[in-house]
Amino acid sequence: MAQGSYYVPATSKWPIIGSVGLFILVSGFAKWMNGSDLGPWMAAIGASVVIAMMFGWFADVIRESEAGMYSNQVGGSFRQGMIWFIFSEVMFFAAFFGALFYARIFAVPWIGGEGTGVMTNELLYPGYLPVWPTNGPENLGGDFKTIGAFELPMINTLILLISGVTITAAHVALKKLKRNALIFWMAATVSLGALFLCLQMFEYVHAYQDLGLTLGSGIYGSTFFMLTGFHGLHVTVGSIMLIVITLRCVRGHFEPKNHFAFEATAWYWHFVDVVWLVLFVFVYVL
Repeated sequence: MAQGSYYVPATSKWPIIGSVGLFILVSGFAKWMNGSDLGPWMAAIGASVVIAMMFGWFADVIRESEAGMYSNQVGGSFRQGMIWFIFSEVMFFAAFFGALFYARIFAVPWIGGEGTGVMTNELLYPGYLPVWPTNGPENLGGDFKTIGAFELPMINTLILLISGVTITAAHVALKKLKRNALIFWMAATVSLGALFLCLQMFEYVHAYQDLGLTLGSGIYGSTFFMLTGFHGLHVTVGSIMLIVITLRCVRGHFEPKNHFAFEATAWYWHFVDVVWLVLFVFVYVL
C-alpha cells in the first residue's frame, strides 16, 4: 500500500519463518556439539529454512523494486537500515574479539599467578604456565597444534582481498553500463567466495583430524572456532547475496543511478573482508 511517496509493504511471512529457521539451526548446532545424533539433522533443516527465507524475501523485494514502488525516500531508509545492520554486525564481532582479548591478556596470566592472582597457579593449578595458545589448566582439552598463519589462512586472506577488488570492478562496470564486464566480475566474486568457504572447510577438517584442534581445546579452540565459524557464516550469507545480485545483473535490473541492492551487497562484502583481516592478525598471526 502506498502512502504519499513512501511505499508501505504488506505484512510479510518471512520474518517469522526466518526466526523459526534460526531457532532450529542454533538448537541443532547446540545438540550437535553435545553429541546428539539429532543435531546435524536439525542444523541442516534450520539452514535450509533460513536459505529458503532469504530467497523468498529477496524475491518479494525484487518484485516491488522492479514495479517502481520504491521512491528516493524509501531508498534513504534502506541505506540507513543497512548502515545500522552493519554496525550491529561490527558489535557482534567486537564481543567475540573482546572475549579473545580478555582471555589472552587478563584471564590466562591471572590463572598463571600474575597480578592479583599471585600463587593461583600453585594453589589451584600447580605447574600451569600462562602461555598462549592454551587449552586451559590441567590440559583438559588435550594436546593440539595451531594452524600456521602463512599457510592456508594467508591464501584465504588473498582470496578475500581479491574478491574485494573484483566486486569494486563490477561496481565500476555497472556505473559505466558495461553489462558483460559487470556479469564477469560478479561471477568472479561469487567464485572467490565459494573458494574461500571450501578452503575453510578443508582447514576445519585438517584441524580436527590432524591437529587435534577442536571446540573442546580450551579457550583457544573455543575462540578460534567461534570467530572463524561465525565469519564463515557471514561469508555464506554474503555469497548468497552475491548470487542473487549476479542473477539480477544478468536480467538487467540495475541502472547506473539506481542500484542500491548492489551497493548494499558490496558494503556487506567489504565488511566481511575487513573482519577477516582483523581476525587473521589477532587469531592466526599474534
